[in-house]
Amino acid sequence: MEFLQPATWAEALAMKAAHPEATAVAGGTDVMVEINLDHKRPAALLDLTRVRELTEWGLEDGMLRVGAGVTYTRIIAELGDRLPGLAMASRTVGSPQIRNRGTVGGNLGTASPAGDAHPPLLASGALVELASTAGTRRVPAHDFYVGPKSTAMRGDELVAAFLVRPSAGGQQFSKVGTRNAMVIAVCSFAVDIDRAERRVGTGIGSAGPTPLAAPEAERFAEAELDWESKRPPSEAALARFGELVASAARPIDDIRGTAAYRRHALAVLARRCLTWAWAAA
Repeated sequence: MEFLQPATWAEALAMKAAHPEATAVAGGTDVMVEINLDHKRPAALLDLTRVRELTEWGLEDGMLRVGAGVTYTRIIAELGDRLPGLAMASRTVGSPQIRNRGTVGGNLGTASPAGDAHPPLLASGALVELASTAGTRRVPAHDFYVGPKSTAMRGDELVAAFLVRPSAGGQQFSKVGTRNAMVIAVCSFAVDIDRAERRVGTGIGSAGPTPLAAPEAERFAEAELDWESKRPPSEAALARFGELVASAARPIDDIRGTAAYRRHALAVLARRCLTWAWAAA
């Protein structure tokens, strides 16, 4: 196995162009598990831990641009007030040691349907910034996931950052697992309410071949929520929202849960998250 270790972003892109088969490693919390279990044997590893540019974040045209190397721990500590939904998801990732190493960029690169960062990114309409020696492009999160652990990223590209608007209302994230901590999600759900634009975004995790949105549920909630008087949604509206979220999922039966249980759990999570997010908004 070849080991590549660039010191700058320009070097990283040049190495990826020369070795498109190389697997990028930041925290290694996904990649190293697969290697240790002999589930994957990359021809080359591209270690990005020395690339300073990936660890930076800032504002750009009203959006937060967060480098792919920013850890979950830093998202919680530094961006929790601006991206509360993503911070909630980050708190559920593994243990403190994993959160100190793991990154949203790694979640995007792996693109596992069970990744905790995906639902909040979908709900908030995030953009994924991809870069190569040929240039940079930004792909909406809704178009980034194309299949099981498969993305729109080309062979010579790396995840540079993600861009998302700071919360303009209420955000929530919740997941169901086989235990309370250190667990892969059986299913997860995120919601983002933008009061100014009267927009509702959703994200579903671990209940389909890719992370998913629930567009029918979004349109229903946008029409049903009382934007003027801010009254809480009715029980009937919450129940219908949950049904629409569950129907948008495409779960399977596996060792962590059945498809029927995932749909039921998503309906419950959706009702609760919408209630909490509306109260926060």
